[in-house]
Amino acid sequence: MRASLIQIAVDEDEPVGSRRRRAAALVREQSGADLVVLPELWTTGAFAYEEFGREAEPLEGPTYETMAKAASDAGVWLHAGSIPERDPDGPLYNTSLVFSPSGELAAAYRKIHRFGFDKGEAVLMGAGRDLVTVRLPGTTLGVATCYDLRFPELFRGLVDAGAETLVIPAGWPERRRAHWTLLAQARAVENQAFVLACGTAGTHAGVPQAGHSIVVDPWGEVLAEAGSGEEVLTVDLDPAKVAATREQFPALKDRVVGLEPPRRPS
Repeated sequence: MRASLIQIAVDEDEPVGSRRRRAAALVREQSGADLVVLPELWTTGAFAYEEFGREAEPLEGPTYETMAKAASDAGVWLHAGSIPERDPDGPLYNTSLVFSPSGELAAAYRKIHRFGFDKGEAVLMGAGRDLVTVRLPGTTLGVATCYDLRFPELFRGLVDAGAETLVIPAGWPERRRAHWTLLAQARAVENQAFVLACGTAGTHAGVPQAGHSIVVDPWGEVLAEAGSGEEVLTVDLDPAKVAATREQFPALKDRVVGLEPPRRPS
């Protein structure tokens, strides 16, 4: 399986429509890939909180239409990153879109863990509740977004649902880049799965982005890592390595679930 991660740069001076068209062109250039991934909130910038409301769109809005066409033109599975989704009957959501090679919507995932500690995304957007997996030829994707990376229980749920490749679009800040790399490797090792973590380049509302999109194999080995600027990171993966790893080192079989918290002394 050939995967291409498009680490697009978000420039505040570039109109959203222009960046949308540019991202679609980059997707079309990956026509030899099986899976293409874009970052989180690349239309607005993950830290451009004031833009969320202004640029929010319905699920089947302009980004949906543009990315569906790009996936179909390229003949690829496309994780189109995430958009600020405006639910007509509810709040905004940070929603990821996954398209099939025919341009059909295969899945939509509303980000469960919102970043901000009672400000920013945490108060401007609603929280998703549903885990999402997508079956591709040869592997099953588990879908998560940015801050979700810090919550291992979410990924255990995805593995229990059959995930073998964990796809994580993000708008991760440069000042915490060490965490980005560490957590991507940890999620790969503990779940014995591939991790495809695609970040943005550029600066969002004054917050420099980490870039450094990364692909990690089920043993935690970094197969490829981008730099800090805009680039496309392409890597060939062997999906069979997940099953082989889980058979050679069957740690997942030793999981103990449902442990009770310690009792307080009486």
